[in-house]
Amino acid sequence: MAKHDLDPNYLDPNYEPVVNHSENTPFHQVLAARMQRRTVMKGSVGAALASVMGLGLAGCGSDSDDSSTEGNVSNTDIGFEAVPTSTANEVVVPEGYSSEAFLPWGTPITGSYPEYKPDGTNTGLEQEQQMGMHHDGVHFFPIDLKAGGNSSSEGLLVMNHEYINQGALHANGATYVNDMRPADEVRKEIAAHGVSVVHIKRDANGTWDIVFGSAFNRRITGNTEMDIRGPVRGYSKLITKYSPDATATRGTLNNCAMGPTPWGTYLAAEENWHGYFANSDATQPREQIRHGVASSSRYDWELADSAEDKYIRFNVSTQGATAADDYRNEANTYGYMVEIDPFTPESKPQKRTALGRFGHEGVIFAPVTEGEPVVCYSGDDSRFEYIYKFVSSQPYYAATAGGYLLDEGTLYVARFNEDGSGDWLSLDLDDADFAAKVAAAQGTTVGDIQFDGFENQADVLLNTRLAADIAGATTMDRPEWGAVDPNSGQVYFTLTNNSNRGKAGYDDVNAANPNALNQTGHIIRWTEEGNDHTAVSFDWDIFVFAGEQGTETVVDGETVVSLTDDNIFNSPDGLWFDYNGRLWIQTDGSDAAPYQNNMMLAANPETREIKRFFVGPQGCEVTGVVSTPDVKTMFVNIQHPDGNWPDSSDPRPRDATVIVTRDDGGVIGA
Repeated sequence: MAKHDLDPNYLDPNYEPVVNHSENTPFHQVLAARMQRRTVMKGSVGAALASVMGLGLAGCGSDSDDSSTEGNVSNTDIGFEAVPTSTANEVVVPEGYSSEAFLPWGTPITGSYPEYKPDGTNTGLEQEQQMGMHHDGVHFFPIDLKAGGNSSSEGLLVMNHEYINQGALHANGATYVNDMRPADEVRKEIAAHGVSVVHIKRDANGTWDIVFGSAFNRRITGNTEMDIRGPVRGYSKLITKYSPDATATRGTLNNCAMGPTPWGTYLAAEENWHGYFANSDATQPREQIRHGVASSSRYDWELADSAEDKYIRFNVSTQGATAADDYRNEANTYGYMVEIDPFTPESKPQKRTALGRFGHEGVIFAPVTEGEPVVCYSGDDSRFEYIYKFVSSQPYYAATAGGYLLDEGTLYVARFNEDGSGDWLSLDLDDADFAAKVAAAQGTTVGDIQFDGFENQADVLLNTRLAADIAGATTMDRPEWGAVDPNSGQVYFTLTNNSNRGKAGYDDVNAANPNALNQTGHIIRWTEEGNDHTAVSFDWDIFVFAGEQGTETVVDGETVVSLTDDNIFNSPDGLWFDYNGRLWIQTDGSDAAPYQNNMMLAANPETREIKRFFVGPQGCEVTGVVSTPDVKTMFVNIQHPDGNWPDSSDPRPRDATVIVTRDDGGVIGA
């Protein structure tokens, strides 16, 4: 079949086409405007690359007396010996630690508990009852959470399944008959996406297992019925044949990172959802152009030979007389954070549209305060995209808190200034500054889009990327996972890499993204003004530059991080603070020398000490990490391993969760 002729990379589920062609100030220009350079990156070849660091950040020093840390237990020291890089097809952890694979793809978890078949012949129905593929973001909810408890021996492990390996999923890979896909293959592929909720318990010997028959065990897939919530609910551009009133849709796809809410639910991010849809119309609406929807889809689900409605919906071409007669708007029901209540298995997932529609990598919440708004952050994981913040309109009260808090509020986008300050730019039509920018942009070309205004606030949120272009946000090097330091309140984000930064026709470097052809990435952090997460300004710096041996992060002439054999890394991706305040950094980058297999490192946010803790098997991405509340059991996800990991007798590679413990039963990382 002649497919994907627009871009040879299109079949790669991780491929994120550059679709931001706005002229927003790139980070390198911000850098050039900054004359008093406080921080630089130095590479092993001796070339100095300048980067602006923020003004003094609260909580950076171990002697901070910030009152916000009072009552918190902070022990961020790193007590293990760093592990070396590895090319082995196995997991490597420090001496004194043990690891074991758990819940690999295909493990039966619900329904009739159908067994995994190594020959790839499990049906679509069976896959709907088994662990999905390509494990990603994960969270552990103590089983007694709703009662105020913090059990570390029993709980609900909830995780995303980002995309699939068709060659491993089916007996003989994906097949076509007369250019059509067998319907059960498509059903199986859709079922391998989504989210798994697994009730797990540790026995007296320390062994974790599934609680079989538990009502909490559940699969959410690419076909699960879902509600649309927030300002975009009922908007005409979401009308489909399935939901003529634009209030519902089916499925969640390409779920990468996630975010646990303060009220005990799970938010799954929809990242590279654009690749699942096909539009063969001569022209496309801006809602598709700004995300890269193409004329053919990644997996050809719309070509299922049964021609069932649940499959043809992936064809978003104009086919009927009105939007209620076809699925031209189906792609507009994707690109959101999806809230799932793991403790209420009969509940419908909710797509929270007030948080914006883009390539969500995940979401992180600032610590909540009784009577104050809820604040959360999200990165748009694509080259030259943005970082966002949502502030709820209604205050948080623990006794009544719920997902409704995410349906009303203000969405902001970040601008990183050359002097180390930053601004949160409102994307609300009721904001005078934003409304003036929208008015000024009407009749002009914004990137590749001829802009004719926004109909209403729902239209703004549906076109969040376009709104951020108009607002003047700073383009970033693939903002991925974020994390909020439980002790200082500082916000961290990984900027994984950007091989197009500095190329002809693309943005040059800027202060927050200072490296041309940024192959190895960096981690940025900021402090909100007055340590108030609802503030509209902040101070920022760069926590660390990734790279090979000899890469230095230099502040005011003093080297604060110098990478060695113990901590070289590239392409930081996953990011998580444990309950004691250690920062865990996961990678999804090149597996060539000197880095070898992807890894996870631990960092002390106060001293910037970094040590390699974990190395994954061959070909994998190390992604998703969480621990039990006592930080004595850690769950780490391994995605798309090569070969026959974790079972050498199985001809197929299987994504899996790795359980890590200390042999003496102590705290992980201490």
